[in-house]
Amino acid sequence: MQVFSGNTKICIQCKGYRRLCGLRRCLLSSSSIYRSKAVSLVERGYIEGSTPPTVIVGERGYPLVRVYFGVPPGIKGEKASFYDNPNEWIDKLNLEDVIDLRSSLILVAMHKLNVYTVPMIVNVELLLAGVSLKPVDTEVVVEKFIRKSILLDSIVPPLGPSILARNIRVTGNPNLPKRLEKIIDDDLRAFDAVIELYNDGTDFYTIARAFSLGLLGLKNNRKAVPTRWSITAVDQSIGNHLLSALKLNPPISNTLVFYNKNLYNKYLVILAPGTYKAIWIEVWHPSSAFNPSSKIEYLVVEEFPASRYTVMDGGYIAARTSILEYLHKMNRQAKVAIIREILPQYI
Repeated sequence: MQVFSGNTKICIQCKGYRRLCGLRRCLLSSSSIYRSKAVSLVERGYIEGSTPPTVIVGERGYPLVRVYFGVPPGIKGEKASFYDNPNEWIDKLNLEDVIDLRSSLILVAMHKLNVYTVPMIVNVELLLAGVSLKPVDTEVVVEKFIRKSILLDSIVPPLGPSILARNIRVTGNPNLPKRLEKIIDDDLRAFDAVIELYNDGTDFYTIARAFSLGLLGLKNNRKAVPTRWSITAVDQSIGNHLLSALKLNPPISNTLVFYNKNLYNKYLVILAPGTYKAIWIEVWHPSSAFNPSSKIEYLVVEEFPASRYTVMDGGYIAARTSILEYLHKMNRQAKVAIIREILPQYI
């Protein structure tokens, strides 16, 4: 039995994927592993279903990575979209429901590829299926399991079992946003492409998947980007774009306070009159996901001046984007404080 005796201050900053302690695999995230109910369906050697779409680009071994496409066996059409639609889970699913749902989503991978070759080597229909507005029918011939368990992650939703495919065939027709179709064919910097898609109303997750698959950017420089990195990069690009306009706006006149809770997390947001600057405070209860100690631990991220962070944290960057969108609609700026409280039940 492995007993954790590390520095929990490092753990809540690392959250299992930065490897700040030097270990190859996080002992805390590895302990949160569940058996998938879908394993028996895969053991038949063939699966078919609609990718919601789900795309995961790994980061282990970078720049040689695996690209995964999620397929829920036997689930086709619009039903499949629910498997990768976090916005639809709010107030409908508890944490256990999310884990159960995602455990039935099989991650189908090819052999490792260099990130620069992914946009050129991977079948075009498969790439387009990854950024489709609707689920796309897919057939998979299984070669072997990579992992039979479910992994919990601090940035992306729980990850179901993964397999290496002998063959992946797209049998449906991907349906792309018109603006994205045009941008894929254009020679446009990745940042400019992200902002153009955002301004056109393209869904955040679609933009992040396109970024991750290497479908955006100058054609000679396109490459796949690990999913965690792409989510943070797209969030940060949109946030900085909004912030550049926000700096010209007058401050709000009254203090505003917002509160919400979801999946054993509590959030308190305070907007106060003044020039934009921000602070993010995470409060990890004892025995919560990345705090195995018997005392409360804190992570503090400060942003001052704008776009300069004391610690880069994906959770803060995501929350920051939502707040900047709110201020942008008001044509105002403000001093921002965000407090996230993580309860022991959160895994």
